Amino acid sequence: MTQTELETLLEVEVKGLTGYLDSSDYSNACDDASRETGFAFPLATSFQIQWVKDRAKRHLFFYLLTESAHKFKYEQINLQHRFEHYRSLISDMDLRYEQAMEESYLEFSGASSVNVFGTKIDAGFQYEPLTGRETTYDDDNITILTPTETD
Repeated sequence: MTQTELETLLEVEVKGLTGYLDSSDYSNACDDASRETGFAFPLATSFQIQWVKDRAKRHLFFYLLTESAHKFKYEQINLQHRFEHYRSLISDMDLRYEQAMEESYLEFSGASSVNVFGTKIDAGFQYEPLTGRETTYDDDNITILTPTETD
C-alpha cells in the first residue's frame, strides 16, 4: 500500500472529522506513523498496513486534540468531553501499540528468528589436514557464522 492509498483510506475511515483536517494532516500523520513503526512506504504486509494505519489515526486524533486546546472556555463544559474522548482514545491506541510491539517484536524489528537467538562464530585457524590450506574463512574472506536463514 502506498502512502497516497493510505491517506485516502484514512479520509474514508475518519469520516466526519475530515472537515477539521487538512490534506497535509493526513500526509503528516502517515509520515509520523512510518517513522514511529519503522515501516517504509510502500507497505508490504497486512501487519505493516494495520499498524501504520492505526498509528496514523492516533496522530490524526492528536492533531485534533491540540487543535481543540485553544478553543477551551471555562464556562463551556462540553469541550471538556471532547478532550477526554480524544485523550482516552489516544491512550487506548498507545496501549494497544505497546502490547503489539511486545507480542510481535519480530515483525516490528524486521529481524528473522535466526537473528533473535545466539550466533556461533567459528574459531579461527582451521586448516585442511592434508594440504594445510586455511579454511577458517569462505571465498569472500568472511568469517563463517551459523546458523544462517537456510539452516
